[in-house]
Amino acid sequence: MWNQRYSEQPYAYGTAPNNFIKACLDTQKPGKILFAAEGEGRNAVYAAQLGWEVEAFDLSASGRDKALTLAKQNKCEITYTVSDALSYQGGPYDAAAFCYFHTPVKVEDCYGHLVNLLHPNGVVVFEGFSVKNIGMGSGGPQKADMCFTVEGVSNLLKDLQSVEVWEEKVVLNEGKYHQGEAWVIRAQGVK
Repeated sequence: MWNQRYSEQPYAYGTAPNNFIKACLDTQKPGKILFAAEGEGRNAVYAAQLGWEVEAFDLSASGRDKALTLAKQNKCEITYTVSDALSYQGGPYDAAAFCYFHTPVKVEDCYGHLVNLLHPNGVVVFEGFSVKNIGMGSGGPQKADMCFTVEGVSNLLKDLQSVEVWEEKVVLNEGKYHQGEAWVIRAQGVK
């Protein structure tokens, strides 16, 4: 499904970074960062433009190809691997970004494995669709077990320090597939 979506033109979720991920990156000192399930690379490329050493992965080879093209167009470099979350190896990282990383299986194992790839004091930023977003028409999974709650994200990030998790209604304008009012869960924490 993701190879098919990312084979479409133009970029399925646009080429501009997600607003929350951008705001978080803008306040951090650049280091080495991991982007999980990065799709077509919009967030990874933005981070690379800020001076981050960027590594990313996704299941989709089409997503990787478009991400590498976007990086070349923006005269920056990213390292991008086709992999699933549990098989991915890398790091250690100073930060990890999870932007709409919804997985139908072993969500706790996936997030736990990736958070373990961080240095001590590594920063996590997270945005995902809330269960309240089902039926909103703005994109995202339409099954409760694929969406997030504040409690669920708090549990995913329970081993971090200084964790903040909240639900927020936002207006998305991210390419063809994220448009309109949406309920999201946002979080930040430190390993």
